Amino acid sequence: MTQTPTDRRFQSSDLEVFVARALTAVGLPTADAEQVARLMILADLRGSDGHGIFRLPQYVRRIRAGGMNLRPNIHVVQETEAMALVDGDNGMGHLVMRFAAQVAMDKAGRAGVGWVGLRRSNHAGPAALYAMMPLERDMIGIYIAVGSANHMPPWGGIELLLSTNPIAFAIPAFQEPPIVLDIATSVAAYGKVKTKAQRGELMPEGWMIDAFGKPLTDPQRAEEGFLLPIGGYKGYGLALVFGLLAGTLNGAAFGRDVIDFNKDDKTPTNTGQVIVALDISRLSPVEAFKRNIDEVIREMRNSKRMSGVERIRLPGEQSHSTWLERSAKGIPMNETLFKDLQRLASDLSIEGFAT
Repeated sequence: MTQTPTDRRFQSSDLEVFVARALTAVGLPTADAEQVARLMILADLRGSDGHGIFRLPQYVRRIRAGGMNLRPNIHVVQETEAMALVDGDNGMGHLVMRFAAQVAMDKAGRAGVGWVGLRRSNHAGPAALYAMMPLERDMIGIYIAVGSANHMPPWGGIELLLSTNPIAFAIPAFQEPPIVLDIATSVAAYGKVKTKAQRGELMPEGWMIDAFGKPLTDPQRAEEGFLLPIGGYKGYGLALVFGLLAGTLNGAAFGRDVIDFNKDDKTPTNTGQVIVALDISRLSPVEAFKRNIDEVIREMRNSKRMSGVERIRLPGEQSHSTWLERSAKGIPMNETLFKDLQRLASDLSIEGFAT
């Protein structure tokens, strides 16, 4: 997201305390609120500004409307040695996904691979957060989700039957930052459209078109059009397949069944997700593999560049740099979001930010 000189900066620890305080105020148990806050602010630290504290007012609104279960029974419905189906009992997506990631890693530790599908979950923030969790155990992580609102039609259509349906991969390195690829199947995630609208900025051409196929650059008019898939019909195909794997296979919502959580605060979304953990040691000595990843990273980075290109980046490199910079200098917050959060604090009768 574009950063301006007028943005305020806050330490991540202060933002975590604020988010946890707000979630506790609407009834989430303290330990759960702290865990959700940690993941939300980690999203901000890594530059996923459309998935971090920006989402707090929306989550609070949905909780207040009864759209999420604050004391869910998150549990495994059925399982094999290497696979499981988790029912999130309509709990906050961050909590459901953290539980599922642990199940996937435990299974990978025993069987070499753990594939865990989810149903009755909720929006959980950026895909990279969960793909990166298996890195804790020297494992490769993969995450797929059905998005929380439909913003794309089938290729050639105009009916919104597909979401941004993201996928993320996290692959550990030895000395270099891990390779972390986190992409939506649309050119831009809808959260970026919402942050553009909040900041009063225009969208680049190529993000959205209207029903007549003309470029749509005003995010305030986003409902008049739809997001474009990456790679044309290929992105449509990926969105469809990811929806089948994360939604249909798990008994979760897909297609017309997807609830637009931006507009409907009460109806359970039955969000579907998939988390996969792969134990590297079953295929290669871990340190040797990670050193090989270092070599590949340096080979790509140091390869010949096109004229005018200053640097070749690897997936996840920019997010890692953002994490380092924001960890040291604080997380930027635009004035509109700051005022929204101050109003939320007043509404919840909790301590806001010092001005």
